[in-house]
This record gives sequence, C-alpha cells and structure tokens, in this order.
Amino acid sequence: MTDKKILEINKALSNATRLDILKWLKDPEANFPPHKDLGHFNDGVCGQYIQDKSGLSQPTISHYLSGMHKAGLLITTRYGKWTYFKRNEEAIKNYLNTLNKEL
Repeated sequence: MTDKKILEINKALSNATRLDILKWLKDPEANFPPHKDLGHFNDGVCGQYIQDKSGLSQPTISHYLSGMHKAGLLITTRYGKWTYFKRNEEAIKNYLNTLNKEL
C-alpha cells in the first residue's frame, strides 16, 4: 500500500461519525434494520438507514460515504434508487497490516 493511499484512508477516518459508520457496519444486524425490500445484509446497509442512525443531513452523509468509498473502505451496491454500503474487509485488513509493518 502506498503512502498516498494510507493518507487517503487516514483522511477518510479523521471524523468521529465516519469511524462510527465503520463500527456500525462491522455488525449491521445489531445496528440497523434490514431493508424492507431485501430483508438481509448481504450487500450491506441502505444509505438511508446510515443517515437516520447518524442524525446528520443527507448531503453530509453522502459526502462521508463517498469519501470512504473512494478511499476503498466501503463497497457499494445499488438496487434501484437505493445504495447499500458494506465494509471492504480486505482493504481494512491491508491498511492495518501496512500500518503494523511501516510504523
């Protein structure tokens, strides 16, 4: 992992709400209801539910989720007008392993 990528991930994680989102998505069943149309979390959590839990505005949460996706921390899946978000466990593991080796 490049230094540039590490800094991009660090920037994406430099906010308490974004850290909370990663924590919530680690155990979606405990933190969110399943979407009424899907009934499961195989493709992640509906962005609307993340916004509701955070209590922040839709533009703010969209900005946060977009930055986390761009940094590689989240995987997105679209169903119609809904976007679902889940953790990119491989990228998170790679980031943590890189930090352990480098620092």
